[in-house]
Amino acid sequence: MIIVKTSEEIELMRESALIVSKTLGILAKEVKPGVTTLQLDKIAEEYIREQGAVPGFLGLYDFPNTLCMSPNDQVVHGFPTNEPLKEGDIISIDCGALKNGFYGDHAYTFAVGEIAPETKKLLQVTKESLYIGIREFKKGNRVGDVGYAIQKYCEDHGYGVVRELVGHGLGSKMHEDPEMPNYGKRGRGKKFIDGMVVAIEPMINMGTQRIKQHKDGWTITTLDNKPSAHFEHDVALVNGKPELLSTFAYIYDALGIDSNEEEEFRQKQFVL
Repeated sequence: MIIVKTSEEIELMRESALIVSKTLGILAKEVKPGVTTLQLDKIAEEYIREQGAVPGFLGLYDFPNTLCMSPNDQVVHGFPTNEPLKEGDIISIDCGALKNGFYGDHAYTFAVGEIAPETKKLLQVTKESLYIGIREFKKGNRVGDVGYAIQKYCEDHGYGVVRELVGHGLGSKMHEDPEMPNYGKRGRGKKFIDGMVVAIEPMINMGTQRIKQHKDGWTITTLDNKPSAHFEHDVALVNGKPELLSTFAYIYDALGIDSNEEEEFRQKQFVL
């Protein structure tokens, strides 16, 4: 059952989402060769708690950390470790925060130093597909419209679209209805209505769409060990249109990137 949010609840969710966005912005300055993902995990937990929030992933389904840290061929759900990041790595950082009874859930794949051109293109296309999907999250459209748009864009670039892992509704629970696959057929699935909040999150592989789950019960890698990228935003349906609750602006500010990619998805002015 889809749980529709009031405008007041959406604003509380925006607060939770922005805590995650700011956390990712802080981590953006720290992602470099030689740093360990456990060090990044500690920074994130401390910052989230300083904001009066609770790490959304810590203890959820017994997950042991604040961040899901998934380097290179890991798709999602990787554990932070003591292994240092290396020049040329990529690292997907997925972060959650719970405040005022509502979750934020947000992800970005970072380059560690200089990365290979083909990997850079994977990150670019995956992030572009996120906004292509968000554009379809509008009143009267259906779940399949978002999935179809993401799938077509990524497959047209020769990439594999993961089937077993999906986006989701978001609210007082981390995972609510509806599931939001990154593939699908136009006009299929649940219809979008005002007050819905979803996490849209393309998980796109450089090679095969097929994945494997490791014995730890969490870590997911590509079957061919080629890189995978993951980007995620929290989006509310407001006045029939998608409204971003999260932002990459803090990441871009940290990295010196100039971008206006989010402007069309903001009905309210966003101030950094």
